[in-house]
Amino acid sequence: MIDLYNSVCRECSQIVTNRYSTSFSLGIRMFAEEFRTPIYSIYGFVRFADEIVDTFHKHDKRALFAEFRQHTHQAIARGISLNPILNAFQEVVKKYDINAELIDGFLDSMEMDLDKDTFDRATYEKYIFGSAEVVGLMCLKVFVKGDEQEYSRLKTSAMKLGSAFQKVNFLRDMRSDYLDRGRVYFPEVDYNAFTCKQKKEIELEIQSEFDEAYKGIKALPRGARLGVYLAYTYYLRLLKRIKKCSAEEVRKQRIRVPDTHKLLLLSTSTLKYQLRAI
Repeated sequence: MIDLYNSVCRECSQIVTNRYSTSFSLGIRMFAEEFRTPIYSIYGFVRFADEIVDTFHKHDKRALFAEFRQHTHQAIARGISLNPILNAFQEVVKKYDINAELIDGFLDSMEMDLDKDTFDRATYEKYIFGSAEVVGLMCLKVFVKGDEQEYSRLKTSAMKLGSAFQKVNFLRDMRSDYLDRGRVYFPEVDYNAFTCKQKKEIELEIQSEFDEAYKGIKALPRGARLGVYLAYTYYLRLLKRIKKCSAEEVRKQRIRVPDTHKLLLLSTSTLKYQLRAI
């Protein structure tokens, strides 16, 4: 019967992913079947931690997050949890040898959101590492299925891709991060005096990370490549739309990619994959 419980827990992580992110859900469906469930389990864990610090405003976030961290490590140590999201996550941690440094790095960055509202370059880089780069590395652990040589070879590209995704999110969500949560992630940026020069510098930094990440995408196992490439093309298109906007427009609205464009990206990405152009 424990198999049924574990299966239900994995399904819970899939539901969380599907409800919270249509873009990532679509990308995950493009993976070979063997990769889908563990990636859902990673995303469910990441989403719940982020939800505590971002939306539980009427509750003691610090206490809840401390419990979440404690329960995460307990789940991994015990090999089981009554929290279905943590139970599914600990399975992946054990199976793919995801080390504590990655898990704690992620949790440390999420905890920073309880205190930090502005970032200098050092804290910004620490936050990016934990909130985005280590998530890319967790996924890479799944994709290479324990091959440490492949993991080491693709590690830098995975980190660059996670970083680029997160920085695009920061630009896209600049308004809500500031107005709803009082945060400005970009170092030395004043939300009310955000300039075109600052925006351009951030975009160039993101573009260089995308360029580096693409090299790694082409070297991923075949079963993982289309899903990651689809997410890459979506975020690259989002960056292009942001580039066309002024700094003032980025401050005042959430830039998005229309659903019709997402479908076009899906079809063109799939065609490239089938033609082995990626």
